[in-house]
Amino acid sequence: MKAFLYLILAALFPLFSYAQDGDFTFAKPTQAEFDMLRYAKDTTADAVVLREFGTAYISTSVGLSLIFEHHVRIKIFNEKGLNHGNISIALRKNNANVFEKISDVEGITFYPDEQGLIRTASLDPKQVFKENKSKYRDLAKFAMPNVRKGSIIEYKYRIESPFIYQFWGWQFQSDIPKIYSEYLARIPAVFNYNVSLRGPYKLTKNSGKVERECYNGGGGFKADCSAMTYAMADVPAFIEEDNMTSAQNFLSAMSFELSDYVDPYGVKHKVTQEWSSIDRELKTNEDFGSQLKKKDFFKEKLASLTAAIPDPLQKAKTIYQYLHQWYKWDHIIGIYAEYGVKKAYETHTGNVADINIGLTAALLSAGLDAEVVLLSTRDNGFVNKLFPVTSDFNYVVSKVNINGESYLLDATEPLLPFGLLPIRCINDQGRVMSLSKPSYWIDLKASQKDTKTYSVQLALNDNGTLSGKISFISSGYAAYNKRTAMKKSSSLDEYVEKLEEKWPKMKILKFDISNVDSLEKPVTEVYDVEIKAYDDLKKDRIFLNPFLLDRTSENPFKLAERLYPVDMGAASETRVLMQLNFPAGFEVQSKPEAIGLALPNKGGKFMMQVNQDDNVLSLYQLTQLDKSIYQPEEYLFLKELFNKIVLTQKSDIVLKKNIH
Repeated sequence: MKAFLYLILAALFPLFSYAQDGDFTFAKPTQAEFDMLRYAKDTTADAVVLREFGTAYISTSVGLSLIFEHHVRIKIFNEKGLNHGNISIALRKNNANVFEKISDVEGITFYPDEQGLIRTASLDPKQVFKENKSKYRDLAKFAMPNVRKGSIIEYKYRIESPFIYQFWGWQFQSDIPKIYSEYLARIPAVFNYNVSLRGPYKLTKNSGKVERECYNGGGGFKADCSAMTYAMADVPAFIEEDNMTSAQNFLSAMSFELSDYVDPYGVKHKVTQEWSSIDRELKTNEDFGSQLKKKDFFKEKLASLTAAIPDPLQKAKTIYQYLHQWYKWDHIIGIYAEYGVKKAYETHTGNVADINIGLTAALLSAGLDAEVVLLSTRDNGFVNKLFPVTSDFNYVVSKVNINGESYLLDATEPLLPFGLLPIRCINDQGRVMSLSKPSYWIDLKASQKDTKTYSVQLALNDNGTLSGKISFISSGYAAYNKRTAMKKSSSLDEYVEKLEEKWPKMKILKFDISNVDSLEKPVTEVYDVEIKAYDDLKKDRIFLNPFLLDRTSENPFKLAERLYPVDMGAASETRVLMQLNFPAGFEVQSKPEAIGLALPNKGGKFMMQVNQDDNVLSLYQLTQLDKSIYQPEEYLFLKELFNKIVLTQKSDIVLKKNIH
């Protein structure tokens, strides 16, 4: 869930304003903090947050604004921890006149000099600068002075925000451990919030106190306020691994959602929206529903393409193939059209919404049952399904329903075949929006696997080279990735040259690559190769590693435990078939042992076996991951599977010269 607090219409009410820093005095580290050489509960940590405190409240001192104050003290243990002295703070904005302001920035570094004496260096406020990050975000940046191994850095700042409808949440967990983290939220009793704790860890402190008549709503209306304190002690670092969605989905954090409020007249107003009201808003929105209604714009333009096609699936494929080659995506995402369907079509350019709302309108114009799907991309986090919020979504795709089957389409990517979404869109669930019926949830799952088949036929020659053919067959996401890599090169010749650079001992003598532009077919690559294995074959023993391609040299799963899922986006399957011919003067002394491992709950398997027939060795290997998502309790099984893969692929074939 995103940490947004919706205080819409709160500008009608003046609120109390003050903040405190608890028992956390600025620039007063303890002797124990100076003496700390490592964090006992995580001796691998490069740095540790000794203590941090934050508070959020509403101020009426100059108009109505939301105030956030943050104070943190960090101990740096080694060179890798020095990056925590480079501070970057996000500031929201809407335009040049509506933006958040940072002030009261203070910082100090306690560092050991060459003699081991503790010195101090204060942050110069002139060294705080602002960077324009995007249309909606600035970054306030500063670097703490004289940061080195053994330093304690401490800084605090204040943000004044006009966005009183977006209350700050609090993130207890980060990429380094925290000894203590505390957050104080002051909330008038006239507001009713849905407060959520995300993540696997429990609060160490969860308390509140009532402040009598601290809220003055005007006209003599007063109310009590709640000062809510939330804290966690000994918070472990969050370690990111591969194959995961946004870390924001799993970090331990608090979020606030305004459900309703009571005005000075005692009338209760509901703020949390229902999907029915969001449906109405989107259907009438000029940059969403109004664009979806422009199906007549496409009727004449697509008539010649679809008039002679009676089959609805073939008709949908024809429209998709035409439009996803027609548009050039400007790489801007969002759920609202930037140019509009008509202008985007005429200029061949648009953002995600321009293109995929346009695709949906085009499918509707052909009489097909098409809808728009709102979703949040993998790096944007999960959507809050309990409290509907349109700002949780940042992407749209098209959905067409034909003969009881549904196909999800994204026309921003010219190399994606019909019915295959980019992996960035495979993230939990999306909300289907239609002009004719209520919205509903849909699972976002990969419609195809990442499938690769390698076929290798090599002969070991008397001059120490391996020669023969290597072929790749790539389907599903593997084919998409291959096409993407090929299109990044100016020609297939250049692509092959880059392959040779990746395999310096391999010389590609000839190649044949097919189906690069036939998106519904697998990509096929066949290479005639020569590999320099040995200077000659005069040695008594020859060591050959048969795992030449797609070798797993390192286990991607290294954590002792993982408290969040392994999310690969799509299931995968890799097959390797190898045939090695060796000279008659040699015999096989040893070869990798056959292995067969299976994951529980039909999660997948790894198989490998090597057979010999005279002077021919045949190897078969299968790595099959049948799930796209593995839950935390399955992590150790997955980790062990990859341990076995790494160990197996280190094994050599040993050929011994026959002295008879």
